[in-house]
Amino acid sequence: MIPTPGESPSLFPVRVTAAEPVARDIVQYELRETNDRTLPAFTAGAHIPVRTPAGVMRQYSLCGAESDSGRYLIAVKREAAGRGGSASMVDTLKPGDTLEIGAPVNQFPLDDRGRSFLLIAGGIGITPMLAMALALAEEGTRRFRLIYLTRDRESAAFTDQLASPELKASVTLHHDGGDPDRAFDLWPLLEKPGSVSGQHVYCCGPAGLMEAVRDMTGHWPSSAVHFESFGVDTAARADDRAFVVACRSSGLEFEVPVGRTILEVAREQGITIPSSCESGTCGSCKTALLSGEADHRDLVLLPEEHASHIMVCVSRARSERLEIDR
Repeated sequence: MIPTPGESPSLFPVRVTAAEPVARDIVQYELRETNDRTLPAFTAGAHIPVRTPAGVMRQYSLCGAESDSGRYLIAVKREAAGRGGSASMVDTLKPGDTLEIGAPVNQFPLDDRGRSFLLIAGGIGITPMLAMALALAEEGTRRFRLIYLTRDRESAAFTDQLASPELKASVTLHHDGGDPDRAFDLWPLLEKPGSVSGQHVYCCGPAGLMEAVRDMTGHWPSSAVHFESFGVDTAARADDRAFVVACRSSGLEFEVPVGRTILEVAREQGITIPSSCESGTCGSCKTALLSGEADHRDLVLLPEEHASHIMVCVSRARSERLEIDR
């Protein structure tokens, strides 16, 4: 069952059957069913919620082929400055271990109306794009081109698979060495909108890449341009400070220190708040904000909701105190 905002995902156990480095700081995990449970089917672009060994929820795109129904493949990049979810996966997870995951959710599907596809991936953003490329290659009826941008060869994942006979002719791999003067020029590919040709653009990667593609596709039909985000940057910021949260319904009050979230501390206080992604993208933990000024860091709330609601998985406080309806 796919959770709706306000619900927590229904989790079930899977077994880790393989863990393989596929690039610098990136490990691919093979997950298979336990107790004769059949894994739910998925389509290219889907992700699964995962409870990491650190106990936090994260979303990971499925990067295998749709037709490979007996397993899920996910790739995890170790983020040293994150809140510990990816580090706990890469540092501790090994074959034979068990993970709790939720059913696949696809908010980034290949559009059935598309007659051709331009897939633009940066860094770990290759994960959903690989699944899309595999699906389109297997389908064999709609053209696609995959542009994969990384800093260097060592940080590029799945290079052997991308060089396979079924994908090689449609893949462009570019390394810029961190030099803006060597950046790949996407403009010739995006200058003419795909409204006539039926082309759709898909982009997943660092914020800078997605902002650049968004700028270069401003003249495209909005329905033909698709973006996927892995969530907000959860690393502590230089101006972060501790603040107090008061919960009106329960009467509890607690301090949220730097490096912790309202959601994490609330759980320790015995307060139940639905959650799923814990990265500011799904809306499950939306909570009424009764007083105080929030530092909104999510990708969900509309500007008109900022005064009345807060996503407690990522957002913090600008004021010394917040009051929420819990």
